[in-house]
Amino acid sequence: MSEFEFRMPRMGESITEAAIITWFKSAGDTIEVDEPLLEVATDKVDSEVASTVSGVVEKLLYSPNDVIQIGEVIAIIRTDAEARSSRGQKPDSKKEIVKVPAKRKEATSLSNVKEAKQNSNLFFSPLIVSIAKEHHISYDELARVPATGKKGRLRKSDVMNYIADGRPYKFAKPVTESSGFKIPDLKFDKGKGKVVEMDRMRQMIADHMVFSKHTSPHVTAYVEADLTEMVTWRNAVKSEFQKKYNEKLTFTPLFIECVANAIKDFPMINSSLDGKNIIVKEEINIGMATALPSGNLIVPVVRNADKKTLKELAAATNELVRKSRDNKLQADDTSGSTFTISNVGTFGSLMGTPIINQPEAAILATGIIKKRAEVMEKEDGDTIEIRHMMYLSLSFDHRIVDGYLAGSFLRRIADYMEQFAIDRKI
Repeated sequence: MSEFEFRMPRMGESITEAAIITWFKSAGDTIEVDEPLLEVATDKVDSEVASTVSGVVEKLLYSPNDVIQIGEVIAIIRTDAEARSSRGQKPDSKKEIVKVPAKRKEATSLSNVKEAKQNSNLFFSPLIVSIAKEHHISYDELARVPATGKKGRLRKSDVMNYIADGRPYKFAKPVTESSGFKIPDLKFDKGKGKVVEMDRMRQMIADHMVFSKHTSPHVTAYVEADLTEMVTWRNAVKSEFQKKYNEKLTFTPLFIECVANAIKDFPMINSSLDGKNIIVKEEINIGMATALPSGNLIVPVVRNADKKTLKELAAATNELVRKSRDNKLQADDTSGSTFTISNVGTFGSLMGTPIINQPEAAILATGIIKKRAEVMEKEDGDTIEIRHMMYLSLSFDHRIVDGYLAGSFLRRIADYMEQFAIDRKI
């Protein structure tokens, strides 16, 4: 028998760490190849991790809620050479280990740190912001990290040293030398009631939402679209579509198709900001905000949406929805989006003001489709007709998207929806 070091596996191209949710095995339990060993959470998705070998679990090196670097040894399994899976690691194989920065010195006691000076220079480079996101450091905490760069700029080494020191100013109150406005410490009465602790995913969602509002100056534009032709066409062909392709035809793939076409017309919407450079993405990958059974939201991604047929879009969206409902989304299913759609109409909302899914430049919210009496202008006079109407709202990052571009893009989406071909073949 020999000892096999089971390491935290790679969960996706941009994932550097994962938190252990629960162990399915205890020390002394036997385990087979492909049998689930633990469940982990990243900032993208929760996933079960299967063992790559058969044997007996000798030791679990971490506890639930511990955050582990990708590549770190997390368990020891007693096994023999023949039991190693072809997907696993041979006895003489060399695996790359992601090194965790060692603490430079004993961390300052958090209970003793009550106040911290706030930096005068609050410009943070994209690299600093990226590191802060990876370690879930808020904008306010980042402003308290001692800066050693020129003109008070925060350097990468400052942040890494701060993390290695145990983030001593995480809970400190900021002290500024400015004589300007300071946020008052108001003693709100938060009331009494049942206390519900936020799960890890909800905490990460909260961090990302606050981070997005701190990072991007949000502006929201609105238009109204007449979806009568689209609704009529879908109602007429949805049964035939399902029989022909064995796929349910919802409005989601139709919306994604219109958005992808509009992005091709206005490619600057499909971008991200990197310092003083704007990166215009080559691929059009549409994220679609989806509710999990827990009530939390996640954003699975339809890749290369502009190159897919309606049949392929329907298959992709249906598969991602099924995975979301069954908690079977993988890290790759939720990474790489370049633009996001949030269908708030699913919950009965008339419209919404969505928060940008960083590092994207904009996000679209689609409201509920409602029948309403509308005045229709015709050559022989105006008429009042019952039409299927929907509000669209676009939140955009005003650093890189101006009102003209946002308004034109949003109007183009509505145009594609309104000019839907009623005689379209499936």
